[in-house]
Amino acid sequence: MTGTFLNIATVLVGGFIGLIFGARIPEKLKATVIAGMGLFTAAMGLQMFMSTQNPLIVLGALLIGTLLGEWMRIEDGLQNFGKFLEARFSKEGDDGSNKFVRGFLTTSLLFCVGPMTILGSIQDGLTGDYNLLAVKSVLDGFAAMAFASTLGVGVLFSTIVIFVFQGGISLFAAQLNTVATPAMMDELSATGGVILLGLAISSLLEIKKIRVGNMLPALFVAPVIVWTLGLFQ
Repeated sequence: MTGTFLNIATVLVGGFIGLIFGARIPEKLKATVIAGMGLFTAAMGLQMFMSTQNPLIVLGALLIGTLLGEWMRIEDGLQNFGKFLEARFSKEGDDGSNKFVRGFLTTSLLFCVGPMTILGSIQDGLTGDYNLLAVKSVLDGFAAMAFASTLGVGVLFSTIVIFVFQGGISLFAAQLNTVATPAMMDELSATGGVILLGLAISSLLEIKKIRVGNMLPALFVAPVIVWTLGLFQ
């Protein structure tokens, strides 16, 4: 889990820098930086989606995954967790829970959805090679700096989700590697790309509110669909 701990460290460092010097950054500049991150995230999501070999698999995974996510109320759970953390750790005079929860939820999803997270965690868990996660860590550190300057301390608590999600994948990497195929990983990445695009539209560009957190089960549904279809070939 070396890569995961490195990732957590860069997010904390970047987040603290953003909090300390964020007040010196003009609001218009902050808004432009967040918009730029939103555009980059959307472009990255589209690029990831292009890895699919069958768009219908991605569609099926999103539909089934979203139904599961709505049933489990994942986004509500993340928001409630964020509110709990805010009540426990934030100070009087903060801008309010909406800003805290938005920072926590947005960066948690951004840092944990993507091919680097999955592939890097598997590589780190199996061989101890954390080079891929090191690259991701640098990117996440700069992102945390930008988001913390605008969205506040909630960004720092996304490290909890990184530890649980990314670290959990590393711990179970051996088991995942025994069943995962390149086709499964392609569809998983493509599905993650659509979720990233939704995140950009909803939380970063603020074009339309989307309950992106409830789509996360689709990341696990996509490989299952590929495996199921393989049984009939």
